[in-house]
Amino acid sequence: MDAIKEFFKPEIIWFIIGIALLIMEFAIPGLVVFFFGVGACIVATLLLIFHEMSLTWQLIIFLSSSLILLFSLRKWLAKIFIGRVIGEKEYQEIEDDFIGHHGIVIAEIKPKFSGKIELNGTGWNAEADEVIKKGTPVEIIGKDNLTLKVKQL
Repeated sequence: MDAIKEFFKPEIIWFIIGIALLIMEFAIPGLVVFFFGVGACIVATLLLIFHEMSLTWQLIIFLSSSLILLFSLRKWLAKIFIGRVIGEKEYQEIEDDFIGHHGIVIAEIKPKFSGKIELNGTGWNAEADEVIKKGTPVEIIGKDNLTLKVKQL
């Protein structure tokens, strides 16, 4: 009977709720539930230190700590854990990495029909405004998604 009373102590209940919410973050992505789990763990820690605290104060501390952490740390942590979308400027930098490089045509390129070039050991779809025969060296002058724009050297 004493073991059951130990299990139903408020600090144990808050700790279990906190751990459950932290685990739920894996199932419900978005980095929101995480902060409520941390808030529950904060309440559990405070109950271990101060032992006696009314349910009203427990709920106030839970909600306030969770919301303060959510609004102050979510953006910062989201950049670390969720990642980010490539912006227009960064996309332009990736595109510029190809321009000016040289490759070899491995499948004939015709206007309005893509061919293939080899660039750094990798085959790429390529387009040109002129017919370019297989084996001809080319220079990359642009990029449209995964298709490179080329001109004959």
